[in-house]
Amino acid sequence: MDAINQTEIKNDLYEAVNGEWLKTAKIPEDKPATGGFNDLVDAIDRQLMDDFDQFTQTAPQDSRLQEAVKLYQLAKDFARRDQEGMTPLQKRLEQFTKLSSYTDYQKHWAQFILEGSASPVSFDIDADMKNATVYALFAAAPGLILPEKNYYDKDNPQGPALLKQWSIMTKKLLQKVGYDEEQADNLIDETIQFDSLLVPNVKIAEESADYSKMYNPQSLAEFAAHTNQLDLAKVISELIGTQPEKVIVTEPKYMAALDQILKDHFAIFKSWLIVNEVLGQAGLLTDELRTISGEYSRALSGSKKPVNHRKFAFYLTRGIFSQVVGDYYGRKYFGETAKADVAHMVKQMVDVYKHRLAHNEWLGETTKQKAITKLNHLGIQVGYPDQIPDLYNHLTVDPHESLLENVTQLGVVANRELFSRWNQPVDRLRWEMSAATVNAYYHPFKNIIVFPAAILQAPFYSLKQTSSENYGGIGAVIAHEISHAFDNNGALFDEYGNLNNWWTTEDTEHFQKLAQKMINEFNGLPFAGQKVNGKLTVSENIADGGGLSCALAAAQEETDYSGQEFFINWARIWRMKATTQYMQLLLSIDVHAPNKLRANVQAQNQDEFFKVFDIHEDDPMWKPAEERVNIW
Repeated sequence: MDAINQTEIKNDLYEAVNGEWLKTAKIPEDKPATGGFNDLVDAIDRQLMDDFDQFTQTAPQDSRLQEAVKLYQLAKDFARRDQEGMTPLQKRLEQFTKLSSYTDYQKHWAQFILEGSASPVSFDIDADMKNATVYALFAAAPGLILPEKNYYDKDNPQGPALLKQWSIMTKKLLQKVGYDEEQADNLIDETIQFDSLLVPNVKIAEESADYSKMYNPQSLAEFAAHTNQLDLAKVISELIGTQPEKVIVTEPKYMAALDQILKDHFAIFKSWLIVNEVLGQAGLLTDELRTISGEYSRALSGSKKPVNHRKFAFYLTRGIFSQVVGDYYGRKYFGETAKADVAHMVKQMVDVYKHRLAHNEWLGETTKQKAITKLNHLGIQVGYPDQIPDLYNHLTVDPHESLLENVTQLGVVANRELFSRWNQPVDRLRWEMSAATVNAYYHPFKNIIVFPAAILQAPFYSLKQTSSENYGGIGAVIAHEISHAFDNNGALFDEYGNLNNWWTTEDTEHFQKLAQKMINEFNGLPFAGQKVNGKLTVSENIADGGGLSCALAAAQEETDYSGQEFFINWARIWRMKATTQYMQLLLSIDVHAPNKLRANVQAQNQDEFFKVFDIHEDDPMWKPAEERVNIW
């Protein structure tokens, strides 16, 4: 472990632990940030790209991995892509150019959705929030040009600048694929016009972060009545093969406005479709178009360059064959021994959580018992799934077709499989993340926690680290995910993942007061020239607080406990150096607080932190006991 100046910790834990690293760390030109999570991602990417390059010489035995390698080779063949030019896209654009009415569009709508094209209604399949053992159909609004609704506010100076950047990039792309300047300008103007019809009717990020507001079931007749311009019942029937009794609407305000958004606006809707198609597919064409098509996202994030050819090909392949790549990575680089070890650690953390719940001082007995029941039903998945979904046996790559055509067809197969799940039993063992992903998650509709192999390494977890370091790293991450079962969103779901109020009124009111304290603690904290939104980040902050507190309790049970090692590694895992643009973007759209504040503020909520580092009232890191927020 690096030598850490104890005096500096009294001033700023995060800076004391990461200051020297921050001075020398360099942000890669093709990324907006570097640091703990990012460093692990880079190392895994390099390892797997080397392996894939080797596979192009010696084919892997797994037939699914063979198909992934074919896609990797195709995506990396930029000479061929430059030779094919715009031809693969021209075929697709002709379909949109020929459209003359909503009636025309309706004939192709289901197929366009399967192919991943923009749609005025976004359909998805997930566990029914009130009957979580069965898959249901969800309907949402399409995305906006700018990353979040607040960017369109008159007092947000970033909005107009980003829209200009988007327009410049889009004009270049449109002209490269064959539109003259006047046509390109018209397509862009009309796309912005259509986008402006969406803006007033969609949720801001803060509203989207409230899961309870997502569940607005409507009968098919009620849902279909939202517009006369398109036949919603017909497209649903074409997607799932039948007419469902209900559709779960996540954005009711948008659906209520849909008819007015579409009515008499076919021309600008058609432009919106065409522009989205060009933006969505350009990266699969020539290298010049791939580079241009990333200008807007690079402006958003502050990245200086696009990723190189090899990375592009690998990222595309990993995205489509995520479980196949994850299974390969998990079995080769993680293995059954580590899987069993971490699974044991997770169960240990669940037991600590149960103990803390049983001795909780503010929950009533009835709610306590139901919370413990929820933990008893918690699904735990570690490393990599035991089985890869059957979908991946049906993903095949045709080297004679273009990259764009292959990616489109692979998307169709995946989307057909997605919609075929409607009304089928929910597979709780199905992962929604590759095992090669440096992350972890809790799914409230399934009541499961998932820890991919990729995050289960130093500084988060290593057999070479002390137990306190491991608890300050992966222990806190594990307990963070467990805490999501009891954050302001997760607490609304029962042990089966159903949206079901299992709290007494008194306990709910007490919990809401505590959640409000967490909102207040973070709300308005200055960062990157802007301020933190306490309401947007409350779920993750509650999980961070519960996770750190629970991991600390577990670490203290070990014979080699060291509070210093625990808190120092906690601060280390959050190290990040990022562009200002990226930090500001995250403040607008990310449900997590900035990394530095996650490290410092949550440490300040733990009484033990002040004892361990002998922090007193005149030290900058001091926080009075009455201001420390502890929920779990």
